[in-house]
Amino acid sequence: MSDMSEIAPQDIDLAPGARVVVAMSGGVDSSVVAALLKEQGYDVVGVTLQLYDQGELAKKKGACCAGQDIYDARNVADRIGIAHYVLDYESRFKDAVIEDFADSYARGETPVPCVQCNRTVKFRDLLAVARDLGASALATGHYARRLASPSGAELHVAADPTRDQSYFLFATTQEQLDFLRFPLGGLPKTAVRDAAARLALPVASKPDSQDICFVPGGDYREIVARLRPEAARPGDIVDQAGTVLGRHDGTIGFTVGQRRGLNIGARDASAEPLYVLAVDADAARVTVGPRAALARRDIALKRTNWLGGQAQAGAALAKIRSTTAPKPATFAVGPGETATVTLEDPEFGVAAGQACVLYDGARVLGGGWISRA
Repeated sequence: MSDMSEIAPQDIDLAPGARVVVAMSGGVDSSVVAALLKEQGYDVVGVTLQLYDQGELAKKKGACCAGQDIYDARNVADRIGIAHYVLDYESRFKDAVIEDFADSYARGETPVPCVQCNRTVKFRDLLAVARDLGASALATGHYARRLASPSGAELHVAADPTRDQSYFLFATTQEQLDFLRFPLGGLPKTAVRDAAARLALPVASKPDSQDICFVPGGDYREIVARLRPEAARPGDIVDQAGTVLGRHDGTIGFTVGQRRGLNIGARDASAEPLYVLAVDADAARVTVGPRAALARRDIALKRTNWLGGQAQAGAALAKIRSTTAPKPATFAVGPGETATVTLEDPEFGVAAGQACVLYDGARVLGGGWISRA
């Protein structure tokens, strides 16, 4: 059973007794962060964000910062004896995350709302609150490592690759990273669960959150259709030659690389499986074809963010989805906030709207949003 001694002092890197604001989602990870920092003598203040209406969304099991989660976070704060505040960020979350999510799908893209949430609501707005409270740092339950260097803090992958969340943190600015702390980055999930049990936290056996927090039942299409009804208009499913193979009820139901749910109808059993190759939201058209046609090596990025100074060009490891392993690549920075990435070997199913994150070994260099491939 873990006593949290595996967390080295440099992972916290704060003066004894310093005030630390902990972003408490009500889950086991952020609860353990708050408890272990309290145990180590820091002046801990817990803050939980109410991110959406406490109606149907709040009833969704596994949702982050819903009604039950706020209750759980408060119980943990009471258990360990720290101050706890709930902030109503519903309007900020809707404007910065949900509306952006809907816009992205309406453009035919496949968004990553967790990156947008970290970049805005959590690491911009909540970080400002932490400073106002006189904190020396904002700590979260993310599985990533923050390592000090002469040029400022560096973002590294978590020690446990199966839990690594560095992909979702690429848009963190250097100023934010200098103020942030990720105490769980050097631990496996089993050690965190052990610590929660040792500390008798009421969330010790609580399941991890799943899917997108603000999407009830996992059906994101209902949210997008309600916010952007024009994106749900029907259209054609065509092959690469433009031949109509079927109809769809809205491009929001499709993403590049998708195979299931194409609604094409009966085909020859010997025919090669078809995948979504492109989504044209303006024309309400979905193009399908064989898997080989998904292969892409060149990726264009927009809205790039670089940690540790402006990158220029070089070799790196590129990760285009949170669930895939990074692959060898080269990159070059273009004008404005653009960049191009060339993969050593082709990747299949590169979708606009997803993030492409670049690594130098275990260190996150930065990345951007895929504009085309």
